[in-house]
Amino acid sequence: MTNIPQSLQAIIDEVKTKFPGEEKLHDMFARCFVNTYSTTLKHLDDGTTFVITGDIPAMWLRDSAAQVRPYLLAANEDEDIKNMLTGVVNRQIKFILHDPYANAFNEAANSNSYHGADKTEMTPWLWERKYEVDSLCYPIQLAYLLWKTTGETTHLGEEFREAVKTIVKVWTDEQDHENKSPYRFERDTNLHTETLIRDGLGSKTAYTGMTWSGFRPSDDSCTYGYLVPANMFAAVVLDYAAEICETVLNDAELSKECKALGQEIRTGIEEHGTIEHPHYGKIYAYEVDGLGNYNLMDDANVPSLLSAPYLGYCDFDDEVYQNTRQFLLSRNNPYYYEGSVARGIGSPHTPDHYVWHIALSIQGMTSISEQEKEWILRTMLNTDGGTGFMHEGFNASNPEQFTREWFAWSNTMFSEFVLSLCNMTVKGSPLHEKLK
Repeated sequence: MTNIPQSLQAIIDEVKTKFPGEEKLHDMFARCFVNTYSTTLKHLDDGTTFVITGDIPAMWLRDSAAQVRPYLLAANEDEDIKNMLTGVVNRQIKFILHDPYANAFNEAANSNSYHGADKTEMTPWLWERKYEVDSLCYPIQLAYLLWKTTGETTHLGEEFREAVKTIVKVWTDEQDHENKSPYRFERDTNLHTETLIRDGLGSKTAYTGMTWSGFRPSDDSCTYGYLVPANMFAAVVLDYAAEICETVLNDAELSKECKALGQEIRTGIEEHGTIEHPHYGKIYAYEVDGLGNYNLMDDANVPSLLSAPYLGYCDFDDEVYQNTRQFLLSRNNPYYYEGSVARGIGSPHTPDHYVWHIALSIQGMTSISEQEKEWILRTMLNTDGGTGFMHEGFNASNPEQFTREWFAWSNTMFSEFVLSLCNMTVKGSPLHEKLK
């Protein structure tokens, strides 16, 4: 590895001291930690930072925020790192103001797209226009953590205020998706996960207080419109936005709106997003529709139900979360797989029997058991498929079979898990509060 900033090298060296003699861990951590920095960033002429996902040349609002988050650990010591992170937030905010319903964007208005003929309001800037609640959560989270870590506020100006207003309006409109939503999405495909039914409106929903999402963070369509983990994330970041509006932007009215909407969503989750399971007790559903239908599962992509305390929605030892966790990490979860080499949560987005490294990282960071954390670390070290990197999904009985050789988000999540084992966490994050 060449041209790695000293600030990032210092973190790599610190991890080495925490795990003496663990050569494979040292090598994998270093590779994964710098993967985003060395392969996916591009500094644009306007001072913003464009971040590709790895093997796809577009910028996802979700992935880009998650990919760079561990670099916040170096932002106080390294002005270039801080400027890069500020540039990521500013680029994300510009994209949100362009179209808050899009999930992935081009570097320029070049009309590149994933599919090209989707029935939705495309523009030359959009790579894809799948509406996912978490796409609007991640930029607020990154902006908030950058502020908490460094005290920097240059990214929290008028454009950020307008973006918050935009997000509040979208999430409020989507509380009544049936009557108020302008969003439609249809794709000519044989895959039901790639399009929305009812002429692009999605399955029918009734008001719950939660906000509707067309697609999951996997980019697969929701079965039922209220995606509970995404709403959990929304409730958390609305509190972040309220604090920013009140403290930095001196906008008490917008702060009040954020708090009120966040509380409505939280109440909706607790009243409509839980069920009484005959074995596990009260647990969170993955999706509901407000009409009595629910989906009991979890998906590896974050936000997931497994990630609830990592996101900051609940305490790590919360009873309902722990009940849910037991369900999710069992064969009752249709996407929990057990093989001869690994066991963990996968996704309908990838083949059966494929566990995701992102889900293992989240399982480790949300665990309250040191033994479980150690087992997960060893599992991840043994399932790189001989590449020194993490992947999307891998065969739980044959890790040499995997999807996405270059998936920067997965590499970052492994890095963040290892850093958490060293008590190196981002200031302002729920994990930092837990470990300090």
